[in-house]
Amino acid sequence: MTATNRAALWFEPGRPFEIAEFPIPEPAAGGMTARITRSNICGSDLHYYRGDGKRNRAADPSRGVIQGHEGTGYVHALGDGVVTDWSGAPLAEGDRIAFQYFCPCGRCRNCTRGMSEACRQSFSVRQGPLDEWPYVRGTFADYLYLHPGQAVYRVPDNVSDTAVAGANCALAQVIMGLERVNVGLGDRVVIQGCGGLGVYACAIAKERGAEMVIAIDGLADRLALAAAMGADHLIDFRQHEDGRARVRAVKDLTDGLGADVVVEVVGFADVIDEGLRMLDWGGRYLEIGIPYTGTHFQCDPGRLTAQNHRIEAVGSYDARSLRHAVEFLARNAGVLPLDDVVVDYPLEQINQAFEDQLAGKVKRTSLVMAP
Repeated sequence: MTATNRAALWFEPGRPFEIAEFPIPEPAAGGMTARITRSNICGSDLHYYRGDGKRNRAADPSRGVIQGHEGTGYVHALGDGVVTDWSGAPLAEGDRIAFQYFCPCGRCRNCTRGMSEACRQSFSVRQGPLDEWPYVRGTFADYLYLHPGQAVYRVPDNVSDTAVAGANCALAQVIMGLERVNVGLGDRVVIQGCGGLGVYACAIAKERGAEMVIAIDGLADRLALAAAMGADHLIDFRQHEDGRARVRAVKDLTDGLGADVVVEVVGFADVIDEGLRMLDWGGRYLEIGIPYTGTHFQCDPGRLTAQNHRIEAVGSYDARSLRHAVEFLARNAGVLPLDDVVVDYPLEQINQAFEDQLAGKVKRTSLVMAP
């Protein structure tokens, strides 16, 4: 086991990551230190790397920040008093875990109203000087400290590290979102975008009872994966001349009415009005894909009113959604192709991994830190 804590420092768009070493944080009472085994490159990581929106550089570009959040690992050290995970299952050093990468405070107005996903303090644990404990605050590293308020669940033996790495971001957030818009029996659902969030959304929508799932993307391999994850119909946007044609294609598949739910997981504001036009009267629009500020979209608000549309947005998730994500993976182990779409890179090749992901050479990229 390594005696140092390697981490990839990010500074600003256009500048390569740099590998640096930090101390391994000792756990305080109620917390734990995780040994990261793999960390996916999430769509939000790509946005920041590329410079999309307003958040496009480190708080201190001269020192960098440690990014990464969608990952998994095992317990390296437990703080005093920690003997179980958040479901009450016994927890010991060496156990594989899925964890929240943020930390709701549990005390604010939103937390006490049952909306911990909207806690204003959640992401404070990802901020702080690199020379102060716990040093590393992202998963592009060998070790990560988990605070007492971060939900942790032991990973079942039948769930691989490759499959569970996406549970603590994309999968849990999709579960939270589809619950928020109440996807259920008989619903017709459109998924705009078939990246990590999108293919999970296909599977979760079907499990929740959706009658029809329509997936939209412009890459053949992503569309094929969406079909394997449960999509009933595929729309290749390259085969349609514009947004109006794509809206017509959705209407044609839904008896001329439109979808009950449309989910935006493309990550660009330009597709939102198009997605709203795909809704049936009374439909619900779910925004998940854009994690940064500074962009805008236009729509006709009178159409929203006249057709009784509802717009919801979900960023992060609650502890229950993470538990459901792990349980979903256990139920579907060996059924869904979750192990077959990830390309592994060692941490030292993080810059190549980002470039390959941006170039579309791989579907999903995972940085591997430990076996």
